[in-house]
Amino acid sequence: MTIRIYNTKTGKKEPLQTIKEGIVNLYVCGITAYDYCHLGHARSTIVFDMVVKYLRSRGYTVNFVRNFTDIDDKIIRRAAEQNTTPDELSTRFIQAFHEDMESLGNIMPDIEPKATEHVGEIISLIEELIALGYGYEAHGDVYYRVSKFKKYGQLSGRNIDDMQAGARIAINEQKENPMDFALWKTSKDGEPAWNSPWGSGRPGWHIECSAMARKYFGDTFDIHGGGKDLIFPHHENEIAQSEAASGEIFVNTWIHHGFVTIKDEKMSKSLGNFLTIREMLDRYSAETLRLFIFSAGYRTPLDFSDQAMKDAEAGVDKIYTCLATLAALPVAGSDNAAAIGKSDRVKLEQLEERLESAMDNDFNTAQALGYIFDSVKTLNKISGNLPPSPAQTDLQLLGDCSRTITTFMNILGLITQEPKQYVQEKQERLLATLSITPAEIATLITERNQARADKNWSRADEIRDLLLEHHVEMKDGGDGTTWQVKD
Repeated sequence: MTIRIYNTKTGKKEPLQTIKEGIVNLYVCGITAYDYCHLGHARSTIVFDMVVKYLRSRGYTVNFVRNFTDIDDKIIRRAAEQNTTPDELSTRFIQAFHEDMESLGNIMPDIEPKATEHVGEIISLIEELIALGYGYEAHGDVYYRVSKFKKYGQLSGRNIDDMQAGARIAINEQKENPMDFALWKTSKDGEPAWNSPWGSGRPGWHIECSAMARKYFGDTFDIHGGGKDLIFPHHENEIAQSEAASGEIFVNTWIHHGFVTIKDEKMSKSLGNFLTIREMLDRYSAETLRLFIFSAGYRTPLDFSDQAMKDAEAGVDKIYTCLATLAALPVAGSDNAAAIGKSDRVKLEQLEERLESAMDNDFNTAQALGYIFDSVKTLNKISGNLPPSPAQTDLQLLGDCSRTITTFMNILGLITQEPKQYVQEKQERLLATLSITPAEIATLITERNQARADKNWSRADEIRDLLLEHHVEMKDGGDGTTWQVKD
């Protein structure tokens, strides 16, 4: 099957076509390193972690580059507030970012370039733009001449005339046109500065990604990613800079993920309504957070709530419990007739194909997880009704399903623990919260079993309800009655 990806530039899903067969060059805009990362950053990094892992699982070699902006107005202001240097501040928060990524279970990019390490490439690109008439110097600053790039607005779908009508030139700016943006800025006293043909200064924000992407991938590459908030002006400006300099298409496919919202309002530092990754991981596991993020398509808004997180946590538990149950089944089967019905067998045999179909359709994790939970429901039903000596064909199918689920969930960064151990540790944590001892539970279960044998159904129900009040759930099976603690 062909992987189809929604291309922001064209507004439609398109087959993945790489410049070099079997190789995907992927550039993702990273953080501006001036603060701890929040849930919105978690979504971005987890989404592209999934994209890389899935493409690699489908046989592609993925060259993954994600940059750091380590010089910026925000960094300079925050460093001054904290009485430190921009370099110390950005280094500290890049380290914090790496710690967060490890906690989330994300893989590292192949290359993590920093803007300050590529000033030479940035200056060279600006010089090219000036020579071609797209850049102009004004009192030590350098601006991009937007009106000269006729395709401006192609990514965001904005009309340049409409944008110019509402634009204004700020005080002390020497722009020819309000829409022009900075390629190089004169540094103020005490700010980081590099020597350039236009005097002492530092790069503008947009030019850094154009220069770094060009260094590692050349004039044209396969996929550029980021959040929807970067479509305009950042990615629009990247296109203008890069295509003006090279005369070539900058990026073939643009991937943008949706926002994380709280009560339908975008989560952001400027609004003060954000939760840091560290705060989230104090309350929930990384796997719970990942399942929450993948419960919606990556392009759709994702509304955070405690209930949504509890649902995700329950989903993680459900999958682990199912896999632990399957792992406890006999290794070798009998020659008995198969007990799994035809419809269930067909559904389970097609699981891998359905998962691939969902993911090939623009990385539709929500649909894929729907297939997973539907299969878990079926597997739970089957495992609860297997005869004492299951057929070899049934055990083979259940084992294949377990491996398929585990392999797919690993692509999402989930089910990273051994299921039996996960379930056991979860039960131990819950046991510690009980107001009833295991010995008392065993006594009540014995009494209930005797009541059932005596057909004293009212007493049996009373014991069941009493145990449920203590968050203890019983399960009657061929091997007797077992119990577990429920949240």
